[in-house]
Amino acid sequence: MKALKLTSTITTPYAVIGLSTAKGKLKIESGSAEIDKKSLLEILRNLGATGKIDEIIKVPFSTPKTIYFTGLGQTQKSYEAETLRRAAGAASRALAGQSSATFALPATSVSEIAAVAEGGALGAYAFNEFRSSTKPDFREPLGQIIIFTKSPSDSAVKRALVRAEIIARHTATVRDLINTPPSHLTPDSFCARMKKIATPLGLKVEILNESTLRAQGFGGIISVGQGSVNPPRLLRISYLPHKAKKRYAFVGKGITFDTGGLALKGANGMEAMKSDMSGAAAVIATIFAIAELKLPIAVDAWAPLAENMVSENATRPGDIISIYGGKSVEVLNPDAEGRLVLADALVRAQEFATKAGGLDGIIDVATLTGAQVVALGTRTSAVMTNDLAFSNQFLAAAIKAGESFWPMPLPDELRASLDSPVADLANIGDRMGGMLVAGLFLKEFIDPDLPWLHLDIAGPSYNESTAHGYTPVGGTGIALRSLLTLIESASSQPPSR
Repeated sequence: MKALKLTSTITTPYAVIGLSTAKGKLKIESGSAEIDKKSLLEILRNLGATGKIDEIIKVPFSTPKTIYFTGLGQTQKSYEAETLRRAAGAASRALAGQSSATFALPATSVSEIAAVAEGGALGAYAFNEFRSSTKPDFREPLGQIIIFTKSPSDSAVKRALVRAEIIARHTATVRDLINTPPSHLTPDSFCARMKKIATPLGLKVEILNESTLRAQGFGGIISVGQGSVNPPRLLRISYLPHKAKKRYAFVGKGITFDTGGLALKGANGMEAMKSDMSGAAAVIATIFAIAELKLPIAVDAWAPLAENMVSENATRPGDIISIYGGKSVEVLNPDAEGRLVLADALVRAQEFATKAGGLDGIIDVATLTGAQVVALGTRTSAVMTNDLAFSNQFLAAAIKAGESFWPMPLPDELRASLDSPVADLANIGDRMGGMLVAGLFLKEFIDPDLPWLHLDIAGPSYNESTAHGYTPVGGTGIALRSLLTLIESASSQPPSR
């Protein structure tokens, strides 16, 4: 997608305008752009337009050539940023194949214009890397998004567009990684691809191979990856601005493909397990966005990467492994592998930051449990924590970013189910409340005094249904915008050290 632009006149052949409804009456929402609403309303009524969310109605016109009316839902005096984001995204998807379009939606403030730009840019996405003979049958994403505003020279608006472009570009990075098949994305190639992006940004990159991981005692990552011909890796990318106000660590689950190991999954739906590295993709791409925006917060992003496969070398049910730092785990279920690689990386992330004065918070992001989908569905992710204030900060950032997260508890009474008769703990416990049990397992590897968040994005990370708003089918890029917004919020706070 080309750079976002601003305009005070509609000169493109295609325009996007909002449509809402109140008590059965349609209302055209074009912001400060002037159009012939009376005649257009008659056409829209004849076409059966409703103004509902995700509805797109194309109306031939003169200038512009075609108007794409995008549903805003119920008429409001002012629309929430996420409503504008989704409406712009739905229109952007409908405009695939076109070179440019002007978006004239009810957006006058900087935050509203930013939401339109962000939604439109997020919607302009397609994954056609592996198409050859059929590629001409699929339209390329909308090439250029031009935002209508009466103040196109406003510096704050221009900065908002730069931010929206950065978000969209790195969300595309997450989506591309998730959509790439395991034949082409292994732990090693994941590292190579991310290093290629990180190096020009001036970020520090460290990659531990399987020999180093084994020698240094990363038992979780080794045990999950030892059944595969594609060996595991631990990737660290660090952003260290001068005089950083705070320091955070992000840890993302990076299972490039999950067969379940010797607890083999059923064939139905296993192809979606290429998305089991969504957490790793999200945290790494987020640090790229943070670096481009030059935020005054230090961040270390960790991606423990492995392919969970079946072979004579695969970890067996009942095997005992040692997590980095020495804690032993009885692996009762090799398909509960994400928590094992995360445990290694969580311990290492805390140890690594000690020399720099410690961390202000640590966040892990993972497609961790099917129980998350059962509890919250496919569009709402879970948040678990040992620090309510930190969780509230994140939830406020998620609301601002337009991503749906919901707080979940870590009940003490479920902890006993992780007890093992032969090791420090087992990798599974009670099936009921499985999402919470997984969170309790991770909590065992967190310093009690360190604010920690566990984000389970199992359902929302990969859209197996139909596209909606700015969300395509396949990888979604969930968590990047919330993490980025959290770090932006921390940028405005006083230094902690």
